[in-house]
Amino acid sequence: MRQDVDGERLWRRLMAMAEVGATAEGGSCRQSLSDADEAGRALFLAWCEARGYEIRKDRIGNLFIRRPGRNRDASPVLIGSHLDTQPTGGRFDGVLGVLAGLEVLETLDDAAVETARPIDLCVWTNEEGCRFQPAMMGSGVACGVLDLEKALSARDGAGTTLADELVRLGYDREAPPRLPDSDCYIELHIEQGPILEAEEKTVGVVTGGQGIRWYEISVHGEETHAGPVPMALRKDPVPVLMHVIELVQAIGRTDEDARCTIGRIDLSPGAINVVPGRADMTVDLRHPNEAALDRMHRQLMDGLEALRQNHKETDIDGHLTWHSPVVTFDGVLIEAVRASARARQLMHRDIVSGAGHDAFNVARRVPTTMIFVPCREGVSHNPREYASPFDVTAGANVLLDVTLARSSASTSLPLPELAPCSRRLAADG
Repeated sequence: MRQDVDGERLWRRLMAMAEVGATAEGGSCRQSLSDADEAGRALFLAWCEARGYEIRKDRIGNLFIRRPGRNRDASPVLIGSHLDTQPTGGRFDGVLGVLAGLEVLETLDDAAVETARPIDLCVWTNEEGCRFQPAMMGSGVACGVLDLEKALSARDGAGTTLADELVRLGYDREAPPRLPDSDCYIELHIEQGPILEAEEKTVGVVTGGQGIRWYEISVHGEETHAGPVPMALRKDPVPVLMHVIELVQAIGRTDEDARCTIGRIDLSPGAINVVPGRADMTVDLRHPNEAALDRMHRQLMDGLEALRQNHKETDIDGHLTWHSPVVTFDGVLIEAVRASARARQLMHRDIVSGAGHDAFNVARRVPTTMIFVPCREGVSHNPREYASPFDVTAGANVLLDVTLARSSASTSLPLPELAPCSRRLAADG
C-alpha cells in the first residue's frame, strides 16, 4: 500500500522554522554556526527527540538522525540537506530537504513500516558558504573532499574562525567527521531556477550538476587624495577593475550554458575622497561540461595576464580558490525518481542542477540523486523565495517513495568510481 506524507505537518514546520532568524522582508537569516542557526538546529532536534530518534553529531557540526531498520548493521539510506541560509535567504532553500526528510521518517513510523535498512537524516554544516568559505563544507569534510584543518581555519568577515564557533557551540567534542558506509543518498530541494515553473512541471528529476569554480581577484594600485593628483598620474585600480568585469561578462557569453557571476566587489579604503589603493572581487564560473569549464578558466587566466601587461601601473592577482567538478548522479536512483513521479501522476522532466548542493560531495562517495520542486519565478537566495504547499508535499512524497524502496532493498547499489576532489586550490596562473 502506498504511503503519503502529512503535507500539513510539513508545511507547519517549514513556517515554524522560518520564524527562527526571521527577517523583516519575510525571509530567514540563519548564517552557518550563528546563534540563529543553532536555534534552528535546536528546534529541529526537539522534533527528532520527541520521536526518540538516535542523534549523532560530528566535529564540524553535521547532524545525523537515525531511524533504525531490522538489520542494524546494514548500510543506511541517507537523506537530508541543510538548515543554514544566506543573509537574505528564503524559507525553503535547504530546509525543505531536512524537514521533508523528517516527515519521511515520521510517516514510516505512523504507518508502522519496518525497513530492512536504517535511514539517516543528515543536516550538513555551512552548505551556503556565505559566512565561511568554501560552500558545502560539512559534507565536503565528511566525504574526505575537503581537509578538516583547512576548513577549521576559515574566517568570516569579522575574523572569527570556523573552529572558534564550533568550540563555542560544543561541536569540537564530537566524533571526527566521516560519512557512514551508506547505500545511497537522496536530497530534495527547490529548483532555484525558473524551468520547472515555466514548463508547469512539479518534479525535476536531477541527473547531475554543473561544475563550479570560485576565484578571488585583486587589483593593487596606490591610494591617494582625490583632489591634488591628476588623473594621468594616478595608480587607480578601478579602471582596471572595469576591464576585469568586461572580461568576466565576455566569458559568460561563451555559450548558452556558461554562467559567470561577480558576487562581491570591495574598494579599499572605501572613502569618498580617496583614490582606492586596492580593488577586490569574487568570480563564480559554472558550466555543465568540465572541458568547457576548463576553457572558461583559461580564458579568465589569459585575460588577467593580458591586463597585467597592458596596465603595469597596477598589480593584478587572480587565483582559483575552490573547484566542485561536474557531477553525474546514479542512473538507478534517477529512474526511481522518474518511476515515483509517473506513479503519482506528477508532471516531471529531467534537469541539471545549476546550483551547488551537498549531494555533489556525497555523490563522490555513494550513489546519489536529487529531486527538485518548483520555486516561484525561479527566485531563491531571496526573501521572496516561495514553493507551494502542493509542490513541497509532492516532492516529499517522491522522496518517501525512493527512500522506502531503497531502505527495503536487501542489496546495496554499487559504489561510484571516485571523482576528482573538490578542494581549496592554489593559484593557477
